[in-house]
Amino acid sequence: MQNTNELLMIFSLLEIICVIVVFAIFFTRSKCFKSVLDGKFNWKCQLFLMLSFGLFSIYGIVGGIEFMGAIINVCDLGPMAGGLFCGPFVGIGSGLIGAFYRFSLGGFSCIPGSLAPFFSGIFGSAIYLFCGKKFVGIRIAVIFSVLMEIFNLTLAFFMIKPYEIAVDIVSATFFPVILANALGMFVFAYLIANVVNERKTQAERDKYQSELYKKKTELEIATRIQNGFLPKKIPFIKGFDLYAKNIPALEVGGDFYDVIPLPNGHFGLVIADVSGKGVPAALFMALSRTIVRASAGWHTAVTDAIEEANSLISEDSESGMFVTLFYGILDVDKRVLSYTNAGHNPPLALISGKDDFEILLADGIALGVIENQSYESGEISLGQNDLVVFYTDGVTEAINPLEEAYGEERFKSIITANRDKSPEEILNVVLDDIRLFCGDEPQFDDITMMILKGN
Repeated sequence: MQNTNELLMIFSLLEIICVIVVFAIFFTRSKCFKSVLDGKFNWKCQLFLMLSFGLFSIYGIVGGIEFMGAIINVCDLGPMAGGLFCGPFVGIGSGLIGAFYRFSLGGFSCIPGSLAPFFSGIFGSAIYLFCGKKFVGIRIAVIFSVLMEIFNLTLAFFMIKPYEIAVDIVSATFFPVILANALGMFVFAYLIANVVNERKTQAERDKYQSELYKKKTELEIATRIQNGFLPKKIPFIKGFDLYAKNIPALEVGGDFYDVIPLPNGHFGLVIADVSGKGVPAALFMALSRTIVRASAGWHTAVTDAIEEANSLISEDSESGMFVTLFYGILDVDKRVLSYTNAGHNPPLALISGKDDFEILLADGIALGVIENQSYESGEISLGQNDLVVFYTDGVTEAINPLEEAYGEERFKSIITANRDKSPEEILNVVLDDIRLFCGDEPQFDDITMMILKGN
């Protein structure tokens, strides 16, 4: 007989749980509950939630069943959930609403029945505060509901008289009431957990989008900085043709080239590659270019200019960044290029009438690594149709879909095959050949070239 009564109670209470599910869905998606998750406790939302959970507690009583003169219900669930998920105002307030309504119905079990929702709201609120006003999780919520119902049933056991009736009521309702409240709390906690996870995922997505936008903006800034410091126009150099081009990669680096007018009709020729990517590289490029330009104006010897530039850049380079650079001074009248190299790819010289390239070597460390360094120098005479090709490693290290590098040999071959063309034509032919070689493979580094040809 007791088993039959328990089953009837369980089925009756489960009918209430079905309504609870609908209520929980609307509750967890409401603006008021989302304001609680955001930590915004305005009085209108708090009042709305308190009344909602209070009515929920009343519904738990109205939907209950009578057993041996006592009302078996889930009126504790509303205050429990209200306190556990929304805080003291909602938990205690809804508990008082449920308690007053249950007390108004009277009966020999009205005192423990009235205290149950009130204590449920208080203890739920206490756990909410103890957990730092954060969602406690499904497991803690369910365990709390079980312990809370054990407490409430224990309270009823000692307060209902006579003792024999208390034993019968508690023993018959113990399992159904605990199961119903635990199941209802599980539904609430599960739905709230989904909302919390959705918000966390959305926050991570928003953060990613923000970082992506920030990165894109940084790259755009870096591109503008880089392009802003490249020569707007190549100056006319008597007896020579000069052409240069920079193609930034998707991730902007710090390649740059420069043509510096110097006293006595000389010209300083610079090609460089700053370590790193993005805005830091672009800013370091701007610093390096400015210092090299200033040093070039102070010193007539290539080594003096670069040694001075290295010391100045090293003093300001606290970020660990450096720049590889080739610097040459072209004496237009003597048709001589004096040069030094600070760890950069050595330019290739193709003298008219010869098929072998002369590599413009002059050992030296990159600028910004160590102060007070000495640099070697060299010079080359340039006649009519002689070529000097300056480039950065983005040219020879361009890769195809098979991850094969473009390489220096292919680079030399395409230059040799087009040596009779103008610098602009040669440079564009090389770029076309790189695009053909790379295919659909994205460009991963800046490509910068400068070609000088005697005429």
